[in-house]
Amino acid sequence: MTKASEPLDLSLKDAPDKSLDRDCTTLSRHVLQQLQSFSSDAQDLSALMNRIALAGKLISRHMSRAGLMEGVLGFTGDVNVQGESVKKMDVYANDVFISVFKQSGLVCRLASEEMDQPYYIPENCPIGRYTLLYDPIDGSSNTDINLSLGSIFSIRQQEGNDIDGQAKDLLTNGRKQIAAGYILYGPSTMLVYTIGKGVHSFTLDPSLGEFILTEENIRIPNHGAVYSVNEGNFWQWEESFREYIRYVHRTEGYTARYSGAMVSDIHRILIQGGVFLYPGTIQKPEGKLRLLYESAPLAFVLEQAGGRATTGLVEILDVVPNKLHQRTPLIIGSKEDVAKVESFIQNGH
Repeated sequence: MTKASEPLDLSLKDAPDKSLDRDCTTLSRHVLQQLQSFSSDAQDLSALMNRIALAGKLISRHMSRAGLMEGVLGFTGDVNVQGESVKKMDVYANDVFISVFKQSGLVCRLASEEMDQPYYIPENCPIGRYTLLYDPIDGSSNTDINLSLGSIFSIRQQEGNDIDGQAKDLLTNGRKQIAAGYILYGPSTMLVYTIGKGVHSFTLDPSLGEFILTEENIRIPNHGAVYSVNEGNFWQWEESFREYIRYVHRTEGYTARYSGAMVSDIHRILIQGGVFLYPGTIQKPEGKLRLLYESAPLAFVLEQAGGRATTGLVEILDVVPNKLHQRTPLIIGSKEDVAKVESFIQNGH
């Protein structure tokens, strides 16, 4: 008699399916799953995230070839609205976002730290009710030395008709963001985003040309060993920040990590815990970082992961700007570590 075959181990049988399902979880599909809807709004947001992903792919490809092509690295000789020297990669990345979103049909305006005024796409404006705010290249000082760089993005819905072309509806707090995140150009290219339903990371698979789900619902540790700050500015800070640095210097268990590219430093802290600081200085208490393009998008991400972001006095997402390029100090990271820095600002210890 032929012996009946053994029943298959269901766990082994299901494993390939789970692996395949993970490989099939692209960014646009994930957004629709998060929203649990195929409504027009959900499809719009999925399409917008797909456009951000395309910009990230183009910039990543350009960077990977930068050392092999002429005219890619170095400065343009121009100065942007922030008074900073412009790198060629800044210009390229800014143009990429404009070109990609011209074709979206959904975005009426783009606002970037590289542009004095918002960039309008008239053909999109009758139906395109979204605005993209972005820092095309964060950490551009690393461009010519082959270190990590990033892009930061935020999506807002247009309020009102913006008849005068001043985009005054953007001068609202960061809780108006409907999506935010960043792209990290490192050993692999990663995209991290939130739409207010947790924080999720994707890795670009060059063989597929797709961002594939890496990790869902990332949670930042309540405390971490890393503090990330440019200590070269030590003597330009208020005494409260200097006292905090003295505290971590004499306290066992802390370690300094600072790359000069905020996206890279923030990503480390998101995964490992800790705190990133960019204080204002005595001469410039408003700080260096742009609220709408850098601080608010990253604050949205970190809060959704269980962290905090503050100026030291006010939660970053509650700050209402009075101009498009407003700057702000930033303390961001694990709840316990942010609170520790606050204690020095508010109580001196």
